[in-house]
Amino acid sequence: MYNLIWTRSELTPQKLGTFCECYAKMTLVSYGFNVFSSVVDDHGIDFVAESTKGFLKFQVKAIRTTKSRYVFMRKSYFDIEDPNLFLFLVLLTDGEHPEAYLIPATAWKQDSKMLVFHSYEGKKSKPEY
Repeated sequence: MYNLIWTRSELTPQKLGTFCECYAKMTLVSYGFNVFSSVVDDHGIDFVAESTKGFLKFQVKAIRTTKSRYVFMRKSYFDIEDPNLFLFLVLLTDGEHPEAYLIPATAWKQDSKMLVFHSYEGKKSKPEY
């Protein structure tokens, strides 16, 4: 059994990110996917998985629900035109097992109050989904 207290100070953002990336991979493996990890994550793809229909790319994001519910992906790394790209979102609430959501990048092309684009035109921040 693993820890269910996600707000522990020992769980740095990097450690939580690593846990959730492993959690995402194990979830997909449990459904029969073959998972391939990259050595360097510099293009917004955390890992690739092979299904019977081909290869899919995954960006993993994790949030502790006690701190925030805002997740974003930089536009430069998250191509909403790519039908093979997915966000694997993991929500962590103390005392509960992770909640996982698989969202296709193309979902941001639809009109939605949850899945939005911020261009930040004329501001310091870079565009994000």
